[in-house]
Amino acid sequence: MKSFSTHSSHIPTEYEFKHSKWIKKMLRAYWVVVITHFVVQIGCFLFLDYDRTPEDFMIHVLFWPTASSIASILIASWIDRRFSSFSFYAMSAASTVVAWTIIHVNYDIRIIQAISLLPIFTSVLFFSKKRVWIACLMQTTGYVLVLFDSGYRSYLTSFDMVSIPAFLIVGTYVAQVIVTSGVEVLDDLKDSMLAKQELIVRNAIMTKQSKTDGLTNLYNQSSFKDYYDKAYEYAKSGMSLHLALIDIDDFKSINDTYGHRVGDTILEKVSLVIQENITSSDIAARYGGEEFALLMFEQSFEQAYALVEQIRQKIALMGHLELEGEPITVSVGLKSFSARLTKEKLFEEVDACLYAAKRTGKNKTVTSLDLVQV
Repeated sequence: MKSFSTHSSHIPTEYEFKHSKWIKKMLRAYWVVVITHFVVQIGCFLFLDYDRTPEDFMIHVLFWPTASSIASILIASWIDRRFSSFSFYAMSAASTVVAWTIIHVNYDIRIIQAISLLPIFTSVLFFSKKRVWIACLMQTTGYVLVLFDSGYRSYLTSFDMVSIPAFLIVGTYVAQVIVTSGVEVLDDLKDSMLAKQELIVRNAIMTKQSKTDGLTNLYNQSSFKDYYDKAYEYAKSGMSLHLALIDIDDFKSINDTYGHRVGDTILEKVSLVIQENITSSDIAARYGGEEFALLMFEQSFEQAYALVEQIRQKIALMGHLELEGEPITVSVGLKSFSARLTKEKLFEEVDACLYAAKRTGKNKTVTSLDLVQV
């Protein structure tokens, strides 16, 4: 039998993903720097006066500097793939090797010392003061190591010996200022985004509250009228539409006998039954008091009738502790859209069906067909 490991693999966070992406970009950039330096050195040797022999040039200017730089980049790339938590340190070490190799080869060009700032300012991308200081420490280490070369050391003046470390410290300070400013900007942006999200959520809540009834969580009368107007226009273009009005029987006596708090509980229970039985495309609203309105789409009249009957029967079968175990009933009026009816006339006829249900015994669903038979 095969055994399966229960250990879940680590899923990189968005920050870690961006961190890795920048590491890879910088390592690719160092490849460009090394190749550019290699090409420039060949061009200088071929077209400018060069005080080195071809053999010395090939070994000490091209081969060893390029080989050490390439090796450092390859090692950093390998560490990035295998040990991502050490990626930054590997990248910084590679950049130190590349920078100080170029400086060592071209120490007679004074401006070349500025390359040592490249790794320091690269560390700014990670918005970490600690990483800026690590980059500074590595560049200082690189400087100390090249001092062991007597040729390079003899070229430096006493001023150079002091100014280069000072140059690195000042560059690090500037990088620190950039990091601090960047972090502040990011914090401000984050606060702004959070405030915006809060505002969106608050507006969404307010919009929902303005459209729904606070007690039943169904749409309120105002929202229903808006949906009814739109549904009527859609029905005129061929979409099926059925309108039902549902009214709790003898609701006034419930309020008078048991109080308005119990009445509110009954309203909540009835609205819950309605919500649980309508389809996702239907619209239910508390139209007023104990009356509910229901718009049904994408179904036949028989299906709409079966749906409201299901709601009515489920309500009739419920017992209520608030009413000492007694049930309640609802009456329903139902009618389908007809092109001959205005939206006002359609509503009036559904209301007439509801009135007929009340008048002829309650706890029933009356449709326009029933009215014609009467």
